[in-house]
Amino acid sequence: MSAIDWEPLKFAAHEARSRAYCPYSGYAVGAAVLGDSGIYAGCNVENVSYGACLCAERNGVTRMITAGDHKILALALVTQDGGTPCGTCLQVLAEFAKDSLAMPILICDERGAERPTTLGALFPRPFASAQVGNTPRFSTTENDLRM
Repeated sequence: MSAIDWEPLKFAAHEARSRAYCPYSGYAVGAAVLGDSGIYAGCNVENVSYGACLCAERNGVTRMITAGDHKILALALVTQDGGTPCGTCLQVLAEFAKDSLAMPILICDERGAERPTTLGALFPRPFASAQVGNTPRFSTTENDLRM
């Protein structure tokens, strides 16, 4: 985990957490995803219909994909108590991780405690594209979009 400059990631995750919309749970989460071209921060956005909520990690990944990056190099996550990503977020992180088992994750709490881990430690057996015989494909032009 020494090759990653964690300070900008932690800062971005803390900043994103400060903008979380969490009136139902009161549990603010900030995430910062490191892609090849930069840092993509996201916060959790709740909805009265809980199934419509968006986790901070998936929000960051969505921003990364929208910007044209397709591989996650690292993730910083900030919660009040050092909580880990949910199962859905772990699966999405595995989809886009450059190395899904070794991808470094730094989990931080609001008091400054930090716990380094990896995606593989949190999610050792992700469901992978190869298991369904699919190769992920990214659109590059407007004419290439598929509905």
